[in-house]
Amino acid sequence: MSIRKTYAEINEKIKSGKVVVVTAEEIIEMVAEKGVETVAREVDVVTTGTFGPMCSSGAFFNFGHSKPRIKMHRVWMNDIPAYTGIAAVDAYLGVNELPDHDPLNSSYPGEFRYGGGHLIEDLVAGKTIKFEATGYGTDCYPRRKIETFLTLNDINEAFLFNPRNAYQNYNIATNVSDKIIYTYMGTLKPRMGNAHYCSAGQLSPLLNDPYYKTIGIGTRIFLGGGVGYIAWHGTQHSPCGSRGENGVPLGGSGTMAVVGDLKQMKPEWLRGTSFRGYGSTMTVGIGIPIPILNEEMVKHVSVKDEDIFAPVVDYSYDYPNCTGKTLASVSYAQLKSGLIEVNGKEVPTAPLSSYVKAREIAETLKQWISKGDFLLGEPVQTLPSADSGIMGKGLVEKVAP
Repeated sequence: MSIRKTYAEINEKIKSGKVVVVTAEEIIEMVAEKGVETVAREVDVVTTGTFGPMCSSGAFFNFGHSKPRIKMHRVWMNDIPAYTGIAAVDAYLGVNELPDHDPLNSSYPGEFRYGGGHLIEDLVAGKTIKFEATGYGTDCYPRRKIETFLTLNDINEAFLFNPRNAYQNYNIATNVSDKIIYTYMGTLKPRMGNAHYCSAGQLSPLLNDPYYKTIGIGTRIFLGGGVGYIAWHGTQHSPCGSRGENGVPLGGSGTMAVVGDLKQMKPEWLRGTSFRGYGSTMTVGIGIPIPILNEEMVKHVSVKDEDIFAPVVDYSYDYPNCTGKTLASVSYAQLKSGLIEVNGKEVPTAPLSSYVKAREIAETLKQWISKGDFLLGEPVQTLPSADSGIMGKGLVEKVAP
């Protein structure tokens, strides 16, 4: 008899303290020992985790009204500008944003020591920041300037809203040119002197539910050390690329947009990050619980590093020129060994994401659920898994009609 469970049944087990939760790392050995059907009966939830740089991230703020009121046309926090074209005292700060005085890459390679991701980390850490705003003055919002100092607790509302996080698989970056290059995948040595990857592999959330059977709008997640939710599919969500026999994409595929209360989060899981010669970003911690609704989900969540493959891409020419060319395909087991072979050459590898921290996130989420502090959120709509036309063709230069 096939096994069928519901979210309601699993949540009742969580409330009663009878739920069985394991991490995506732990279930691999369980399936090898006991088989899929037995594990499907025994286990209710599998937890996943990832901790890596996620550029498409940021936070919305509502600062509350000053006396007299101001319609903020320009806002700076610790000299970093935020976007104000929303409402009078609302703003959005992206993790890539930089101070107006940053030299950028004028002194190449730039250092990008402090950006939006660092500012968000400072706020979550309880630090005081400098706040400045200017307005052009209206009858209802007469004030034209305000300067003050704020902490996160002083801000009326603050919530993280990340349009694209937790990529489902990704490129392995290398450099075939004769010069060092600086990228969002880190500093790449010439002549394939190194290769960088950015995924937790067998612990990564979307690799454990490759067809998004349980992940979608309303899914409750670990986000930045607090509780968050999936709000939509992420930008650049592209679920229709090539997949292996196990359903796992062979390159970049699904993404998700996530949201959560910034005031509940912790600086340990939202870290400002600088990439030399590229810019600033933020390293984000995300964990997703995957309910074991049937045997199919057990097969997916027991995926191993040796069964997950990613493309090796040249970031000196092929990536910047969007050629679509790949140099090789290697497994995460190979990547984590520290060496891969590309065109007959042994190339040292290094991760931009932390497997140790991903494991900690999965374990933390496991404890939250086991203690009854975290219920599963059943998605009202799962992420798109077929060709829905959500991906455009990219920017093409055209003559105005």
